[in-house]
Amino acid sequence: MPDIDIDFADRSHILKVIQYIPAAIDDNTQLKRHNTGVYCQQIPYNPITMTANIDYKQAEHRGYFKIDLLNVSVYKHILSEEHLVDLMNKEPLWELLEQDDFVNLLFHVNGHGSILREMMPKTVAQLAAVLAMIRPAKRYLIGKDWTTVMNEIWKKPDNNEFYFKKSHAIAYASLIVVQMNLICDSISHEYS
Repeated sequence: MPDIDIDFADRSHILKVIQYIPAAIDDNTQLKRHNTGVYCQQIPYNPITMTANIDYKQAEHRGYFKIDLLNVSVYKHILSEEHLVDLMNKEPLWELLEQDDFVNLLFHVNGHGSILREMMPKTVAQLAAVLAMIRPAKRYLIGKDWTTVMNEIWKKPDNNEFYFKKSHAIAYASLIVVQMNLICDSISHEYS
């Protein structure tokens, strides 16, 4: 059973209004609090640490459902649902992805300017594929033509290597487009 990721500008607001038990992660020495995972159901927990007392992977096998509540600061700059939709639907200046100074401002792709310059994505689907190529299982696709990439990128690897699922990649690529447009809008307002 997969978990669900939900993005928030500030997750502390939702944590004030829901009942939850923080998930735990086994780091091979002890159980520690998971950075983002929570259970909104009864799960065995440590009454001292108030954290689940079984690792999230073990909990999944036992039928518990983890929700990852993620802080995504990009959303702090969204004024309304309409503003978000406008930013999502606006074609970004894709050529800005050739500039490391710009790329290093962006969510999930900062530090990966060389891959962006090599692949030169021009659509959300291509940007999602680049996000997947950054992960170990799909690195072999860097530098390949887009037809080859799109035929291979979403296939689950046989070797259990970490890869990005299409749904996550499309969502994050869309958010990167929003962020690109936010940055460009803030610059144009600065000079108008």
